[in-house]
Amino acid sequence: NPASSKNNARSADARNNDDSDAASSEDDSDDDDDDNAAVFYNPKGVPLGWDGKPIPYWLFKLHGLNHFFPCEICGNESYRGRRNFEKHFTESKHAYGMRCLGIPNTKHFHGVTGIEEAQTLWAKLKEGGAVHGGGCLEEEYEDSHGNVLTRGAYEDLARQGLL
Repeated sequence: NPASSKNNARSADARNNDDSDAASSEDDSDDDDDDNAAVFYNPKGVPLGWDGKPIPYWLFKLHGLNHFFPCEICGNESYRGRRNFEKHFTESKHAYGMRCLGIPNTKHFHGVTGIEEAQTLWAKLKEGGAVHGGGCLEEEYEDSHGNVLTRGAYEDLARQGLL
């Protein structure tokens, strides 16, 4: 009976469609939960990228993000990776810590992270008179052509008779 076969096929399709609609509505609610609470496998504590997923491990190692650099002046803040650490010396948090210590945040103190180190260096700089208005450590000379040279370079050129 071809007619009964057609009816059986239609009723089976209708049942499948109803089941798939119910299943898809259940799947939609599960997808919403997954999107909100997506947890990625991250056993090594790799930082998250712009898309919210852990960055590749090779990139993590390439940028040196597995190394932490603490700064006592910034309130024992740890910076992840050399680049972030170097950049933090020009940021406001480090400058504020230096101001609290009564020390200017100049290039002399780039790389100094300990409070004792910074105070010792500041005392030596004040004692030696190295820090004054311009903060310049070397004398500068100008030749007849208007070129600015350090004292050593100027004396070397003068000895050679090139000035």
